Amino acid sequence: MAIQLNLFVAFLIFFTYYFTQAYSLVEFTNAQCESLDKDFALFESCFLKSVNRSYKYLSLKVKLLKLPITKVKVRIGLYKRVNGYLPFLYNMTVDACRFLKSSNPNPIALYFYTFFKDYSNMNHTCPYNHDIVVDKMPYHNINNMVTKILPFPEGNYMLELHWIAYDICRAITKFYWALT
Repeated sequence: MAIQLNLFVAFLIFFTYYFTQAYSLVEFTNAQCESLDKDFALFESCFLKSVNRSYKYLSLKVKLLKLPITKVKVRIGLYKRVNGYLPFLYNMTVDACRFLKSSNPNPIALYFYTFFKDYSNMNHTCPYNHDIVVDKMPYHNINNMVTKILPFPEGNYMLELHWIAYDICRAITKFYWALT
C-alpha cells in the first residue's frame, strides 16, 4: 500500500509539472506605416508577408528625402488591447543617435533595438545618408525575448514608434502582434 501511495504521489508531481508548463507564441498580425511629412520621408513598402502557417516576416523600406539626417529621436509606446489599445508597459523617448553611440545604452531601448538590428541597416550611428530597410524580419527571434526574457501576459499588443527628426514627428509605424 505504501509503494502504491509513493507511486501515486510521484505520478501526480510529474504530471503536475508537465501540464503546468506554459508555451507562448508571438505572432505578427499587422503592420502599418504612415509618413507625416512626405517631403522628408516616404514609405516605399511596409508589409507583413505570410509564407506559410508558421513563418511570417516583416519588410519595410523608407526613402529618406532630406539627407544627411543627424538628429533622430524615437518615441516607443507599447499598448495592450483592452477595449481599444491602451498604454501597457513602456512609453519612452530615446535619442537614437546618442543611443547608437553609447557604450552603456538604456536597457529597455536596447531590448526594442534587438528586434530590428539583425534585419535592418539601422545598425550604425548618425548621420544617415541612405534609405532605411528592414528586410524579412521573422518573429521567431521575438518569441524568445517576449516569452522567456521578459514574460508578457497573453493578449493582443501594438508597438507604436514615432520617428522624430529635428524635433518634428516625421513618421509613425505600428506593429500589431498577438501573444497566445
